[in-house]
Amino acid sequence: MKDFIVAIDGPAGSGKSSISDIVSKKLGFTHVDTGAFFRAITLEALRRGINLENEDEYSFLDEINVIYKEGKTYLNDEDVSGLIRTPEISNNVSVPAKLKRVRERVIDFERLSSKGKIIMDGRDIGTVVLPNADLKIFLTASNEERARRRFEQNKLLGIESDYNTILKEIIERDKKDSERAIAPLKQAIDAIPIDTTKMSIDEVSNMIISLINERNE
Repeated sequence: MKDFIVAIDGPAGSGKSSISDIVSKKLGFTHVDTGAFFRAITLEALRRGINLENEDEYSFLDEINVIYKEGKTYLNDEDVSGLIRTPEISNNVSVPAKLKRVRERVIDFERLSSKGKIIMDGRDIGTVVLPNADLKIFLTASNEERARRRFEQNKLLGIESDYNTILKEIIERDKKDSERAIAPLKQAIDAIPIDTTKMSIDEVSNMIISLINERNE
């Protein structure tokens, strides 16, 4: 298969990362989890105790190195894959993600990683980062289903959480992501929407694989 770029966008809990990982492995693509970069930056910001809303305090961006490799996220060579999936990070990541300084740093890396056969997922991949992607997908799911998925994921990670709290946080985060001034969560005009609420991971994965194969015929 020739070089092919797939952009998968959607709100938190819609299955972007899991689906992207499965499809990329089945087709031999490279999966770039863009959310991991924002989460790693958020982790570093919290560790430094800065004001997350003050863009001037993000001068440390020039001092850190974030690498996403083989499904793991490294912050200055430290594997932070588990740390960046905690509720604390999930509840704060939207704040730095709306800052121009942070987004420009991440977008540069994303574009440098967009060569070959790749699947990149996030919230503004098809609209801002890779507007010329060969295939754009917008995954959605009901608020309740996304909250259930996050609750189950936390259980597997050994993280105590409350379903109703997660549901409230997801609704609030959607609002923040959709209303932010810079690169808001938005479906690209030419993206194919897929509601995953009543679909299994395999069903969604197979649908996307079929779409990729159709575009390469």
